[in-house]
Amino acid sequence: MSTSSLQAPVWLFDLDNTLHDASHAIFPAISANMNTYIARVLSSDGVPATQEMVDAARLGYWQRYGATLLGMMRHHQVCARDFLHQTHDIGPLDALLRAERGLARLLRRLPGRKILLTNAPNSYSTEIVRRLKLHNHFSHHVAIEHMHVHGQLRPKPSKLMLRRLLRKHGIAAQRCILVEDTLANLRTARQLGLRTVWVTQYLRHTARMSDPIGKAPLPRTLKCPGYVNVKVKSVRQLPTRLSGLRRSNNNS
Repeated sequence: MSTSSLQAPVWLFDLDNTLHDASHAIFPAISANMNTYIARVLSSDGVPATQEMVDAARLGYWQRYGATLLGMMRHHQVCARDFLHQTHDIGPLDALLRAERGLARLLRRLPGRKILLTNAPNSYSTEIVRRLKLHNHFSHHVAIEHMHVHGQLRPKPSKLMLRRLLRKHGIAAQRCILVEDTLANLRTARQLGLRTVWVTQYLRHTARMSDPIGKAPLPRTLKCPGYVNVKVKSVRQLPTRLSGLRRSNNNS
């Protein structure tokens, strides 16, 4: 990899639990909507679905397909747009949004382009980024609606989607750095040659189920796996960890 590439990486930033604390209030609100949605879909002949049925669908589809939404589409003919709209209809975000200060200053300090890459829907993620005042810092915004490959929805951690994204933007994998809270997404990215940063400060060690769009159940340990190049508590640590990311790329 050339020196110029090292000086100008392309950053792929996740949104929820990476740039803001979605676990604080937003995920619980989305999860409540999702439970209601799945219960309605699973109810049959006037017999309501049990909470056990709802939980089994959420976790089972996530484990099998990487996102609960994909299982709901495949097995229950759910419309993705309707699912995303209903589950993310959580009202005004002002009272729910929690994030660190100085994120815009952080993004300005990082060399290279920044792309938002989120499994959340476009309307929701656009509003979050606008409220965080980060919308001017991303050259592209890739939401779940934009993650179709060969006519099929392929959200993170899809390798097909990541490869297509790199081709579309003409970016070598070795030049990219994925910043994420979800280990499954980081594992896939590293397998393709991207460098990886694991953000841990918003992880919650509770029994609460995964995010509706594909966040994994939280890890039992914060031990850094081998496919993670750099582990940080906060994205605000990224400027001080650039040298470590560069060394990790040279050693890969």
